[in-house]
Amino acid sequence: MADISTRIPPSSFTSSNRPEIGEETGGDRPEHNEGVVARTIEQQTAKLPSDLFLWAAGGSIVGSLCLQMAGRQHESLFVGQWAPTFLILGLYNKLVKVAGSDPVPIRG
Repeated sequence: MADISTRIPPSSFTSSNRPEIGEETGGDRPEHNEGVVARTIEQQTAKLPSDLFLWAAGGSIVGSLCLQMAGRQHESLFVGQWAPTFLILGLYNKLVKVAGSDPVPIRG
């Protein structure tokens, strides 16, 4: 199967002739709407400032270092592994803020 970039050149995409969802791959993609729970969670978490997740990740790193210096290696590893989770949550939060959870298709 050919890659999408070999079938449709990126230079042919402008805001006026952008293909609909599923059209660029040639397949039919049914309409998809988020459920009530996902939409509610995204609306509530979108109210949080993005740097909260950065501070949480930094706090888990500092907490991990403190536990490591106190000789509590297992607890240190556990707390240190929270940092990537907080960063991924922050990335998801930012993505939902910028792109939205239910993008509206562009109709030409």
